[in-house]
Amino acid sequence: MTASSPSLRVLIVGGYGIFGGRLAELLADEPRLTLIIAGRSLAKAEFFCASRPVRARLFPAEFDRDQPLEPQLRALKPDVIVDASGPFQDYGKQPYRLIEAAIAHGADYFDFSDGAAFVRGVTGLDAAARQRGVAILSGVSSFPVLTAAVVRHLAGAFSRIDAIRAGIAPSPHAIVGENVLRAIAGYAGQAVPARRRGQTLLVHPLTETCRFTIAPPGKLPLPNTLFSLVEVPDLLLLADLWPGLRSVWVGAGPRPEILHHCLIGLSLLVRWKILPSLAPLAGLFLRAGRILRWGSHRGGMVVEVEGAGHRGEKLARGWHLTAEGDDGPYIPAMAIEALIRQRLDGTRPEPGARSAAGALTLADYDRVFAGRPFAHGTRDLAAEASLPLYPRILGSAYQDLPPAIQALHRHEAGHVVSGRASVERGKGLLSRLVGALVGFPEAGTDVPVRVTFEIEDGREVWTREFAGRRFRSVQTAGRGRNAYLVDERFGLLSFALALLVEDGRLKLVVRNWRFLGLRLPRFLAPSGDSFESAEDGRFNFHVEIAHPLLGLIVRYKGWLVSEPRN
Repeated sequence: MTASSPSLRVLIVGGYGIFGGRLAELLADEPRLTLIIAGRSLAKAEFFCASRPVRARLFPAEFDRDQPLEPQLRALKPDVIVDASGPFQDYGKQPYRLIEAAIAHGADYFDFSDGAAFVRGVTGLDAAARQRGVAILSGVSSFPVLTAAVVRHLAGAFSRIDAIRAGIAPSPHAIVGENVLRAIAGYAGQAVPARRRGQTLLVHPLTETCRFTIAPPGKLPLPNTLFSLVEVPDLLLLADLWPGLRSVWVGAGPRPEILHHCLIGLSLLVRWKILPSLAPLAGLFLRAGRILRWGSHRGGMVVEVEGAGHRGEKLARGWHLTAEGDDGPYIPAMAIEALIRQRLDGTRPEPGARSAAGALTLADYDRVFAGRPFAHGTRDLAAEASLPLYPRILGSAYQDLPPAIQALHRHEAGHVVSGRASVERGKGLLSRLVGALVGFPEAGTDVPVRVTFEIEDGREVWTREFAGRRFRSVQTAGRGRNAYLVDERFGLLSFALALLVEDGRLKLVVRNWRFLGLRLPRFLAPSGDSFESAEDGRFNFHVEIAHPLLGLIVRYKGWLVSEPRN
């Protein structure tokens, strides 16, 4: 339904907390909004409002959900109520008091609930919400709103969806709220219901694990990450949306991994009835997480769908998202941001009380993602498995490359290209020794180059010949922790390379390296500006290999064209 709304009063309960604060920051540029930043501490609300330059009006207020709610709402006069407090699993004998008060007041209501039982139970208020003409949406966060939006985006190719797997990997530097940790500690190792084998069975969060590599096509992937099962509404709600669904698995991948392993171990003690609960340890987890932080300041999310296509064939598709720096933690609040901006623009959710799983599309997210350092895209996992090496790793991003680059990496066995190059070698004794051991070419200008490609059992053997001097490498698709990377081996050394498509170029970035299969320190890995490009329809290459201790080892650049086949 639509309704014009030139201005809106939004009450954010827990507005100075982690999720409420992020939502307020996302909406702070909107002058038509009055954001009521509320909680038990008026001083904290006042400090939050005073410390942020905004175009919206910020209004601090004291609000106690355990006190009579009707007089508090009458005084604040909200059009929309957002519950950003929680933990929703611990709302006691009257978990829906605030929702009932919102209906009586005539305000729409959204919450960040991650509790499956809480979100499903809100439908008991549907008739009252419809009669009052208000929208009550629960679970308005990444799980299940973004998950469901992604599955709908991927589902067009499917005649039947059998399994959904999803995971979110927060940046190790992201601040996690106390209530979130209290919720996790409360359900860790406990028995909770989930969709498995086509029925509702009991599972034990944080005691089931898997690994994902989050890799949007053509972008820098996240490191391969360990995920543990978490209790979120998706475990049951996605089966309500896709009744034929047999299995749902949703996990979180907190880092550093050593702390994650400790949490898994403690959760197993709960599952085995050695510990009654991890709830008393929530404060310890909070302190440890704020002290022990390392790793790249990046996060991401993945959703994978398996099933059958319209011709009965097996299908597997995935959606990958990465977020840089401090922007990733805002994603859970973007669903409510989108709904509030839609209402300002005249679109309001239909009245009734329900899960928010169907509230937004992926296109709605695209609008709130715009301008932020997010990269996302889809992968056709079944189709990619049969492609040559580089198209398989790049997925849909392969089509964004110039034809000359595509043609070189779509070669057949025995394909030969040739051209000219200039070569520069490092001056140091050790760098020259390393270059000689690998077989890198000597320095020179206008050096004749010839490259032969052989394909053997999924491996590509590249034999490079510079003025008669040969060296070769073997390239394969990375597996396990090197998934979505090209694994290139030079003798006893191996390098895992990320393939990035940027401004019509294909960049190659070293992500890790190994000697005789043993991983070596990342800070000692070779690096350099290496990329492929096209000019006047001709393939160009620029390869630079340098070492942090040895300096430049080799740099060669030039062009290549295909030789005619006999």
